Amino acid sequence: MSITNASIINKLLIKHNHTFASIVDFDKKYESVLNLDFTAQNTSLTAEIINNTHLFCEYINAALLANNAKFGVGGYLEHRTVYARSKHFDGEEGEPRRLHLGVDIWGNALTPVYSFMDAKIHSFANNNNFGDYGATIILEHELDEYKFYSLYGHLSLQSLAGLNKGKEIKKGTHFCDFGVPDENGHWPPHLHFQLMTTMDGKQGDYPGVGKFSEKELWANKIPDANLLLRF
Repeated sequence: MSITNASIINKLLIKHNHTFASIVDFDKKYESVLNLDFTAQNTSLTAEIINNTHLFCEYINAALLANNAKFGVGGYLEHRTVYARSKHFDGEEGEPRRLHLGVDIWGNALTPVYSFMDAKIHSFANNNNFGDYGATIILEHELDEYKFYSLYGHLSLQSLAGLNKGKEIKKGTHFCDFGVPDENGHWPPHLHFQLMTTMDGKQGDYPGVGKFSEKELWANKIPDANLLLRF
């Protein structure tokens, strides 16, 4: 069944939340997460840090260590300043893209990632631009006869090995890993996790950042991935 409204998938994610597998290894009884803010309100994240991948990695690592957190999370429909680091997010004219559409999970490079439910490979690619996803996998799902998609960006290049379109991925399967900066678009290691109600004809790629002025449009197309994460 084809749909265009994210609110339907959001309701299904709440309904079926107890059935989903964890995307990363995390035990909320013994481990903690840190909510990371990448908006202009976070004055500790300076332009010097944002524009230097090594310093950016040190910033994330220090924040996690200081808060005894295994992962940092956040970002759904967040208006971020960090995208000024790359021309990839600047339009040819007018408003640049600064609205983050997915949820980021920040952690160690090569952190295993698992399928939260049964899926099949929709498409995959190495989006190898500075600031882009790097290695990317998109899965196709069906829930109560409604089709939707999940995107996994900033992966290791090894994650793309042996993939083919239509390959089945069972719930709980380890199918990819966080990439290192040289493979993930030159970001600190993390997973960009995003849900989509439609692929708009795209293969191996889908916008993960949009224009803030189009927030309502994106909110109607991009379900809230927080509804299935187990943090």
